Amino acid sequence: MTDEVERDGGPGRRAFGGGVLALGGALVIGAVPGAAASPGRGTGVPCEAVRGSARRTTLRHGSAERAGLLAPHLDGLVADAERFLAPSPTHPWYAGAVLLAGRGGTVALHRAIGSAVRYAAYDEKTDTGIELPPERRIPMTEDTVFDLASVSKLFTSVLAVQQIERGAMRLEEKVAAYLPEFGGGGKQDVTVRQLLTHTSGFRSWVPLYREPTREGKLRLLWAEPPANPPGSAYLYSDLNLISLQLVLEEITGRGLDALLHDEITAPLGMHRTRFNPPLSWRPGIAATEDARRPWSGLDRGMVHGEVHDENAHSLGGVAGHAGVFSRAWDLAILARTLLNGGAYGRARILSPASVELMFTDFNTAFPGDAHGLGFELHQHWYMGAMATPYTAGHTGFTGTSLVLDPTTDAFLIVLGNSVHPVRSWRSGSAPRVAAADRLARAVPVRPARGRTSWFSGMASATTATLTLPPVPGAARLECALWWDTEPGADPVALEASVDGGTTWRPVPFTTDGRAEHPTGTVGGWSGRVWHAVSAPLPGAGALPRWRYTTDQRYVGRGVYVDGLRLLDAAGLPVFDEARPADGARIEAKGWTRSAD
Repeated sequence: MTDEVERDGGPGRRAFGGGVLALGGALVIGAVPGAAASPGRGTGVPCEAVRGSARRTTLRHGSAERAGLLAPHLDGLVADAERFLAPSPTHPWYAGAVLLAGRGGTVALHRAIGSAVRYAAYDEKTDTGIELPPERRIPMTEDTVFDLASVSKLFTSVLAVQQIERGAMRLEEKVAAYLPEFGGGGKQDVTVRQLLTHTSGFRSWVPLYREPTREGKLRLLWAEPPANPPGSAYLYSDLNLISLQLVLEEITGRGLDALLHDEITAPLGMHRTRFNPPLSWRPGIAATEDARRPWSGLDRGMVHGEVHDENAHSLGGVAGHAGVFSRAWDLAILARTLLNGGAYGRARILSPASVELMFTDFNTAFPGDAHGLGFELHQHWYMGAMATPYTAGHTGFTGTSLVLDPTTDAFLIVLGNSVHPVRSWRSGSAPRVAAADRLARAVPVRPARGRTSWFSGMASATTATLTLPPVPGAARLECALWWDTEPGADPVALEASVDGGTTWRPVPFTTDGRAEHPTGTVGGWSGRVWHAVSAPLPGAGALPRWRYTTDQRYVGRGVYVDGLRLLDAAGLPVFDEARPADGARIEAKGWTRSAD
């Protein structure tokens, strides 16, 4: 679940340009951390996390309009989430959830649904939850605290990057230089960077909880051999962040819980984020699982107010991979801090250059497993249409997730108690994807010219066609194109037919006068900017069309087409959709006129 780094282990210093860029109708200053120039006319991806940024946006509740978002799609986000309180398809995905979505400094959606505590136990014989009487159930509230599970890894990663920034730890240093015992089992060459990017070679999990003492658990870790040679493969592993915890505690002389408080939560005012929440918090915490063998490694009954993860529990509730409890608002503060370039209000916890590294893909050798320092990048399986090469996030086994999209300055938090009453009821990430798709759609895309443009929609398993009429003398098609699709799966194609639509052939085209698309298709991420398309038509009477096809899994933000024109050999327009009579002749199947 390497890019440029200086050999002294400090933050990389890749130069990237700033400037003002129109994107989705909003003006944002700066460039995304680690981003190369956009493939189109844009010079970079906008983001507040830019070296030298002085802006320190803080959060406030506000309207969708104030956030630069479209209210109907935020309303749809809540409606979609509520559907997963019902069987989906066999059992509810969660008993309840807290949803938070925002853009810039505005939290435009903060909603609680369902129950924080609904079940007393799980009946494995009937595969049903034993429900509490209504008066004993605890409803979900906006301030409900959740066991974040693996979202905890982000806090450990921030703490590690802080130490790298301060020179106390080196990114390319071997872990054994800090913990000599770690080198056992053939791990002597594993580096700090490999722990942060899950390329150390560790297998995904080891039942440390079976060892009764901390010393015994450490012996298992020291002796654990790599499943793969370090640096040769990506394999998500809890052991990476447990090891990083031990490094942090060794070099600072402080426990991870003290580091979390002193270096992150206290400076940022995250007052409901900590390891081992006190008993007084228990009524405001979402319950997790009726933990019993064989589905759990430990017999604990209904877990409520204590960490769910067995290894974290056996480590006293303080672990690098799991154990942090938090609420949606506190996570929004963390999201805003990182999108601000490491600062929130008067507090700064990271430099912009360090944030850049957290949003930079170090795993380019492992396509599909993009990873910054701690953050996963570009993962459609839970980021949905918010996913771009620079979108960062993480999920937690208990049903939690955090997604940051620097390209639109948007953030999404979905906290669900999806292992309540048992882990087997939850499967996949459908609620996370649905919420992310809605928030992505809520960010408007303004037409390239005029009041509306053609929009393909965001439905999966569909084909949408936008067909122009045959026009005598037409030799070239020109238009503006905006696309954001699932990479490698959902192409948008320019085609033409010379037999009245019986057969269709690809039409090669160029974008912005320089980028060639010889197959007549594009897909993936276009930088969320408009691109100028030019394409020669294959002959007199040709029937040109745009075709967008999606598979059954994930979708991107979709495709927009605007300013459709057909030119003759002299470059004069013989068809222009801006002329009402011409525009009326376009045949749209699945495409609609959209102002946003």
